[in-house]
Amino acid sequence: MMFNLEEELKKLPAKPGVYIMHGPKDEIIYVGKAVILKNRVRQYFQSSRNKGVKIERMVTKITRFEYIVTDSELEALVLECNLIKEHRPKYNTMLKDDKSYPFIKVTVGEDFPRVLFARRMLKDKSRYYGPYTSAGAVKDSIELIRKLYRLRTCSRNLPRDQGKDRPCLYYHIGQCPAPCQGYISREEYRKHVDNAIGFLNGNYKEIIKELEQKMQQASEELRFEEAVEYRDLLNSVRRIGERQKITGSDGEDKDVIAIAADENDAVAQVFFVREGKLIGRDHFYLKVAKEDTKAQILASFLKQFYSGTPFVPRELMIQYEIEEKELLEEWLTKIRGQKVHIRVPKKGTKEKLVELAGQNARMVLEQDRERLKREEGRTIGALKEIAGWLDLPGLNRIEAFDISNTSGFESVGSMIVYEKGKPKRSDYRKFKIKSVTGPNDYASMEEVLTRRFTRGLEEKEAENELGSFVRFPDLIMMDGGRGQVNVACQVLDKMGLAIPVCGMVKDDRHRTRGLYYLNEEIPIDHTSQGFQLITRIQDEAHRFAIEYHRLRRSKEQVHSVLDDISGIGPARRKALMKYFQSIEKIRDATREELERVPSMNAGSAASVYTFFHGEDQKDC
Repeated sequence: MMFNLEEELKKLPAKPGVYIMHGPKDEIIYVGKAVILKNRVRQYFQSSRNKGVKIERMVTKITRFEYIVTDSELEALVLECNLIKEHRPKYNTMLKDDKSYPFIKVTVGEDFPRVLFARRMLKDKSRYYGPYTSAGAVKDSIELIRKLYRLRTCSRNLPRDQGKDRPCLYYHIGQCPAPCQGYISREEYRKHVDNAIGFLNGNYKEIIKELEQKMQQASEELRFEEAVEYRDLLNSVRRIGERQKITGSDGEDKDVIAIAADENDAVAQVFFVREGKLIGRDHFYLKVAKEDTKAQILASFLKQFYSGTPFVPRELMIQYEIEEKELLEEWLTKIRGQKVHIRVPKKGTKEKLVELAGQNARMVLEQDRERLKREEGRTIGALKEIAGWLDLPGLNRIEAFDISNTSGFESVGSMIVYEKGKPKRSDYRKFKIKSVTGPNDYASMEEVLTRRFTRGLEEKEAENELGSFVRFPDLIMMDGGRGQVNVACQVLDKMGLAIPVCGMVKDDRHRTRGLYYLNEEIPIDHTSQGFQLITRIQDEAHRFAIEYHRLRRSKEQVHSVLDDISGIGPARRKALMKYFQSIEKIRDATREELERVPSMNAGSAASVYTFFHGEDQKDC
């Protein structure tokens, strides 16, 4: 059904909700929320309003819209966050990272608690510490806590399962008091757990003092292995203690958030402060538009980040005043279950901490800009160099083809695709050769190219824009020289296609040497980015073909090659494979070498040799 914009605008309700804009392929290109849907959606289609370049561009792509009515603006906010995360619309300010942070979980609700690694903070009777930015550091800390306080690692239901099985290895190496056997009382074990909780709360002095005493005592009694063990534990505790940086004396949980942005990209820096200690930091990349303000970017980040994180602290300290601050506080309070405050510090140490986060965000953005420049040189810059060598007006999509087989058996073809100088693996394709018998790479390549472009023309004729072959390349690269290029040109001529074709020529050492184009080899600078891109494309085409060929050529399939040889039964097949170890060595063997294989005679050796080399070839 046709979408009548004017009629649908009239139907919009004067209620809060979420609106969803669809593009030419009916894909979702934008999701937004509104206090009053009728007013907000109409604004997009009013020519008198200054909407900004991004929104102007988006409006030209809208083919239809839909909306979901909610009971409140808060419900609309929650739904907007969920839909953005689910569909990742093109014109929304998007958080590029989707990270989850680990916790240390102490199962204090159990009779004999454990210390575990957790990705989510559940509403159970356990106590959670974190989130932390490094999963590796969390695992190291858990292992250290288990060693220090001798806590169990098993998942047995205690005390129900006490005595049902033998104690595990940890008991025998002295790292668990075996509550599973009843060797320690619940009260005594609980003291171990309380000490571990004290450690997680930052009380390192007592354990450091205790370990120093034990190390000294073991050394004096010449128990040097134990002394080394205590020393290593002591060093681990000290390292963990050094990581904690006091940022305030209030002992509160806070996230400190700052933004740095340029025309197209932004970085959000988050400092995680837990119980007054800075336990880590992380940064996130966002896709933004030129007209987006930093306050708008910050608000978008807050919505997307806290709709996915399992933990919301009591306070968020941010750089700029944002719209809908009260609404966001209400939403975050609902998630946390306790009051959450969003504040913009104006003075003192809190303001300096926000400034520090901002400096870190700017530093990451600058470093990323330099990285992107280098990446652009490796990709877009390399494409421009290749286009210049071949005198092509522009170059975006390159397709490269290769053939792989073993003496003509299980022949396969590969097609790899590079767009904007980067591999586009979703467009890679594999071809099992169907019409060619024996080792004929030219005929195999003709089949692959014919199938690829026939399918592409069929999809174009059917106007199937989502077809896997509908997009044609700006340049075809063949893994070879004149012969492979001529095969490609013949196929394209038959189909009436005008696509440039060049060969990637290798030297005697199988290294990329240059390009064969329009019946001549073009010398290229071996130190250039263009040459390095050509080498990557050639190596990738070869790798992809070999990988598929190996997949096709299982052990049974290799043996099936020998099944086709007259006079070679199961016993001789087995003897041949045992003697030569591979089909390639059988193929390269002389008649005399074949005759030396147990159970082989002159007649069977001749059959094998003739099968691989033909009747007309004789030994020298």
